[in-house]
Parts: sequence; C-alpha cells; structure tokens
Amino acid sequence: MFNSLRHYARVYFLIEAQYIKARLQYRADFMISSIGMFVTILTTLGVFWVIFDSIPLLAGWTFEQLVFIYAFYMLATAPMQIFFDNFWQLRFHVIEGTFIKYYFRPLNMMFYYTSEMFDLKGLTQLGLGIALFVYASNTLGIQWDLVRILLLLLTLFSAALVIISIMIISAVATFWIYNSYPVMDLAWRIREFSPYPMTIFDGLYRFLFTYIIPIGFVAYYPSQLFLRPEEATSLVYFSPLVGIALFILAYNFWNHGVNSYTGTGS
Repeated sequence: MFNSLRHYARVYFLIEAQYIKARLQYRADFMISSIGMFVTILTTLGVFWVIFDSIPLLAGWTFEQLVFIYAFYMLATAPMQIFFDNFWQLRFHVIEGTFIKYYFRPLNMMFYYTSEMFDLKGLTQLGLGIALFVYASNTLGIQWDLVRILLLLLTLFSAALVIISIMIISAVATFWIYNSYPVMDLAWRIREFSPYPMTIFDGLYRFLFTYIIPIGFVAYYPSQLFLRPEEATSLVYFSPLVGIALFILAYNFWNHGVNSYTGTGS
C-alpha cells in the first residue's frame, strides 16, 4: 500500500509540474484571475460591513464572528478550488468524446482526471483565507492550543470533503444530462450560502442546508466549536462523519457515471 501511495504521489507531482509550467506561460491570465478572486472576497466582506453598519448583531452574531466563519469557509473550499476545478470541464469531455482517454491509463480514474488541473488562483483564496482567519482569531481572542489546532484540521478536512462531494455529484450529472451546466451552477450558487450562520434562515432552508444539501457543515457548524462551544449543537460533532459519508457517496456516483459512459458513438 505504501508503494502504491508513493507511486501515485510521484505521478501526481509529475502531471501537476507539467500543467503549472504550461499555465505560467499565461501569467496575465493568472494575475487577472487572482485579482478577480481578491475582488470577490473583498465584495463579500463589504456586504458584511454594510449589514453591520446598520445593525450591531445579525441573529446574535457579531461582525468579527462572521469574518471568522467566512475565513473558515474560504479555507474549507480552497481544496475544491485548487485540486478539483477540472470537474467544471467534465461536461465538455463527455459531450466531445475526449473523456474516453481516461479509460486507457492504469490509474484510478478520479485521481487521473482530477490531477490534470491545478488552479493557481485558488492559492490566492488560500492565502487570503489564512490572513482573515488569523485576523478574526486574534480579534476574538481565540487561543490555539494543540487540541484546538488538531480539531481545526479535522473540521477543515471534513468541511472540504462536503463541498468537494457536492460539486462532484453535480458535475457527474453530465453522464445522463446533455447540458449539465445548470446543475453544477445551481450547486455552486447554493454554496454561496455557506459563510452565513444557519440561524438567519427559516426552518425550511435550515433543514435543507443541514440534511439535504449539507452546506451548513462547510463552515457554520464546525465554526461553532471555536466561537461558541457552549452553544454547539450535537450536529457539530457529526461534521467528520458527514464529510466522509458524502465523499463515499460522491465517489460511488462517479464510478456509476464512468461505468455507464459509452462515448459519443462516432
């Protein structure tokens, strides 16, 4: 097993090295996309600022606490942005028939497909997320001992699995739907509710974002462990299980899709 993991790690770095070399030939594209990412993040913070300029609390949450949740969200979604961005291209590969090439390599197909793209602008999101997280933690006076650091890593890992799984499931719909972009776009737009406390939504949406499309586990529920541990609901402690279970579901959904693919027929 160790040799297999080492082999996959070596293959991954070789593939990514070639991709990054190719992308660096278009440095202007990297700069523009990074600036776009920065503006998007700044816009969201601006919305928070406008809201709290009018009211002192949002459903009992302060501005600094919302910044913390948003920073957690940025860190949790960074792996999706950096490592799994190729799923946005899946529908084109399926429609054009180029997806067939992934059947002819002695590699795990999801690994092979995912490793073909490394989204450099996601590093901008990661860097800004870390900066915001440090700012919010210091402002709120959160003390990071070893236990909290380990808990943070665990919850970030499980939160990343949640958003990755949701996007994989929506992307894989392309194996059965000719134009699956609206499905993935809907999933991506729903993701935008993740940085907000679930308590600001009414019962129906709270149920939807907790049990049907569990974006509440991307940032809000895990953040409770660090912001309000005394008020944390039992749902917080299910975060790792939700992330793992959802990824297993997404992986099986992927396998079902690739097993049903027959090419373009031409």
